[in-house]
Amino acid sequence: MLLLGFALPPLLQLKNVPALRVIRREAGAPKTNVWAAYGLGLALLAALLVWQAGDTRLGAYVVGGFAGAVLVYFLVAWLALGALSRLRVGNRALRYGLANLRRHVRGNAVQVASLALGLTAVLLLTFTRNDLVDAWRRAAPPDAPNRFVLGVQPDQLAAVREFLREKNLGAPEFYPMVRGRVVQVNRRAVSDADYTEERARRLVEREFNLSYMDAPPAHNTIAAGRWTSDGLSVEEGIAERLGWKLGDELVFNVGGETFSGPITSFRRLRWDSMKVNFFVIAPPSLLGKFPTSYISAFRVEPGREAALNELAVAFPNLTLVDIGAALRQAQGVIDQLIAAVQFIFLFALGAGLLVLYSALVATEDERRREAAVMRVYGASRAQVAGNQRVEFLAMGLLAGVLATLGASLIGQILARRVFELNLPPSATLMIVGPLAGLALLSLNAWLSSRKVLRASPALTLREST
Repeated sequence: MLLLGFALPPLLQLKNVPALRVIRREAGAPKTNVWAAYGLGLALLAALLVWQAGDTRLGAYVVGGFAGAVLVYFLVAWLALGALSRLRVGNRALRYGLANLRRHVRGNAVQVASLALGLTAVLLLTFTRNDLVDAWRRAAPPDAPNRFVLGVQPDQLAAVREFLREKNLGAPEFYPMVRGRVVQVNRRAVSDADYTEERARRLVEREFNLSYMDAPPAHNTIAAGRWTSDGLSVEEGIAERLGWKLGDELVFNVGGETFSGPITSFRRLRWDSMKVNFFVIAPPSLLGKFPTSYISAFRVEPGREAALNELAVAFPNLTLVDIGAALRQAQGVIDQLIAAVQFIFLFALGAGLLVLYSALVATEDERRREAAVMRVYGASRAQVAGNQRVEFLAMGLLAGVLATLGASLIGQILARRVFELNLPPSATLMIVGPLAGLALLSLNAWLSSRKVLRASPALTLREST
């Protein structure tokens, strides 16, 4: 579809090319409609992005994000290339190379923006992704729990606590847990059909792990409202996803019986603490009458795993969950997915290089004439090649810097807004990004200068007159 959208309009415009233009280049450039050539392709690209996102709003964010990034990169590249071209330097090759930036400023800005966008994606999926994972690991306390125990019955509570103390597994806190499903919000029945987001639909379809307490857990923070003895406290993220507000009355079904209460506070949870957390906490007066089991999280140091086997034998009804093993398995799957996406982006980067080379080919005639004029006025092949190298190296460095800043900015937004992490600046990213831009543009500069310098100056000038 993209090939059709971007390639068909220019091909159809070939009928507008004068026959004399094919024989003699100086007969005038063909008349082309740039908007017609690229409008269809851009419209198809936007439609495909919205379709793959599966959600109009999310698709619009993706399309707007790409469009905004390209526009910002282009404007910054335009301004930066213009500023570089006005520098006054003593070295002749450097001065002429920087002057070329102004003569081809529009085409160079497009090339810099294209390369910067591709590099941003690659850097984001390599260095920034690793930094995010490392920041997540650092966020978890070194003594964070790595085991959950569920299903402790009230008459087993004292015995389980004593067992953990004897085996030097600490004295973890046990929390009451009741399973219940939300059935009404403000006296209106709730069903999955009320929500369009898949995660929200799954939440209302399943039972919640509810708990009751006289005070909020120490690792929870009241984000809005206040803790009361007759109201419900809800995790702020799930409240936002399900559209719940302070004062809304929730009705839960627990084993065929119901209880209700107003939302009086929202809590902010530290999920990376690996401690026990609940989406909804009620006062004991509302939930204490229902059948209850207990849950806890504790840490098992290496070498003490055998005690868990003894715990399972002594209390066969308990469920033990190894959080570390689950996290390692999930991390392995995520690493494989990211490797696959990075492999795809290598193809995208290769396609970007082809686009860069095509842009160079489009300006090859102009660059060849400029090189011929310089050669006629006494410039050597080395000087002409040096001018082009300066031009392309400046473009590559600018593209690398833009990509580095873009990947850093997106990484900070993801860390703070999505993962709630503190992501320090990456020195490796600051070095690798500009070097990658220099390397990629150096390749194009070498390919372009070879063809330009091979052409005879006399023949080139004779063809253009």
